[in-house]
Amino acid sequence: MQFDNVRVSDVKIEMGKLVKRMRARHDLTQDELAKRLSLSRITIQHVERGSNVTMDTLLLILQHFDEIHSFRDFIRTKMDEYEEVKSLY
Repeated sequence: MQFDNVRVSDVKIEMGKLVKRMRARHDLTQDELAKRLSLSRITIQHVERGSNVTMDTLLLILQHFDEIHSFRDFIRTKMDEYEEVKSLY
């Protein structure tokens, strides 16, 4: 398997930047977003810095900003691309 130059840490940082932009677009502070999601401000801070975050936290944030459907669509598209190949035998 060959990997390009994209590192997991780079994607986490970009995801954090996206969360920060979504939050700013809605004029929310980290504390306000945290309260709306029943999370701590530190958790939001970690997400925005690209630190390790749970899948549940990320999905909760995407749901809050009405972006979870985009993520689900991406997953479904990838599932179609990897559709199980039926055996020729």
